[in-house]
Amino acid sequence: MALADHFRELRARLLRSVLVWIVLFIVALFFYNELLQLIVHPYREAMDRLGQKVDSKLVVTGVTAGLTLQLKLCGVVALIVASPYWLLQLWGFVVPGLHPHERKWTRIFAAIAGPLFLIGVAVGYWVLPKGVQVLVGFTPLDATNLVEFGDFFNFTTRMLLIFGVAFEIPLFVVMLNLAGLVSGKKLGQYRPWIVIGTMVFAAVATPSTDPFSMLMLAIPMLILFLIAEILARIVDRARGRTKVTTDAWGDDEVSPL
Repeated sequence: MALADHFRELRARLLRSVLVWIVLFIVALFFYNELLQLIVHPYREAMDRLGQKVDSKLVVTGVTAGLTLQLKLCGVVALIVASPYWLLQLWGFVVPGLHPHERKWTRIFAAIAGPLFLIGVAVGYWVLPKGVQVLVGFTPLDATNLVEFGDFFNFTTRMLLIFGVAFEIPLFVVMLNLAGLVSGKKLGQYRPWIVIGTMVFAAVATPSTDPFSMLMLAIPMLILFLIAEILARIVDRARGRTKVTTDAWGDDEVSPL
């Protein structure tokens, strides 16, 4: 295909993806109340745990704040629901330029990446009430904490996105190993630093300041990193890297090969 044909194909795929998003956005508008209850549920659960200790309320400020919140919420939900379609469009645009073995690994990557992201989002949603409870719990006894709904929605979206993306990181480690850039032996050598780096990442990435949220992000990541290391060692053994590695020979030394 000529370069202009590639651009025309990309334009067509983008237009189809936008049209699907618009249709899902319109559908989401009809389920706005249900979606709103889904977003509010972590806050209500956190307030039930706090009881009468803290006086806090969700508020909407501004004449257009309600409309903006509705459009933003339905737009984000439509984007998430439409993600399989636009990822399929991206796959259809990229796959003609891949070799057969590269297509095989990308299929495996696509099949695992989606469920991992959803699992991360689910864990983040489960942890969210505890994070809200800790943060709102710092409110002084004689004060009322008015939580602006737009800020709370942004906080929730950021929390879920961080958990979802964090669960993808070990998968990228496996892909780097399959590409020959990272070995299982190296992962084992740097395991203590990986543990420390994961803890620091979890502490910085989680919007809340409580250790519970940090551990709920760090522990699954460490488990996934351990699985990634085991898979990398299996792949290395299958390739024979445990017997002959580039690190075993100097730059001016001839290997048996």
